[in-house]
Amino acid sequence: MANQSIGRGRTLNVREIEEKIRRGIPDARVEVVGEDAHFSALVVSPAFEGKSRIEQHQMVYALLREEMASQAVHALQLRTMTTAEWDREHGV
Repeated sequence: MANQSIGRGRTLNVREIEEKIRRGIPDARVEVVGEDAHFSALVVSPAFEGKSRIEQHQMVYALLREEMASQAVHALQLRTMTTAEWDREHGV
């Protein structure tokens, strides 16, 4: 995975973003792709149950607040789902 530049010479890659989300939402399935500070993430978690899509996205954005403020993550396209939604979508 390519490293992405963060202001002041630090680097960030998709694995680091995935790990940060998993630390904040430990039971989540997380997949992140992207480059040049533009990322797309899929986050599936039972922690989203009963929350609106906006609330789900706010949970994820809160975990990446510093990275977004520093422009390490300039754009983040999110797809969030509960585990039940994921299971229904994938016929589980």
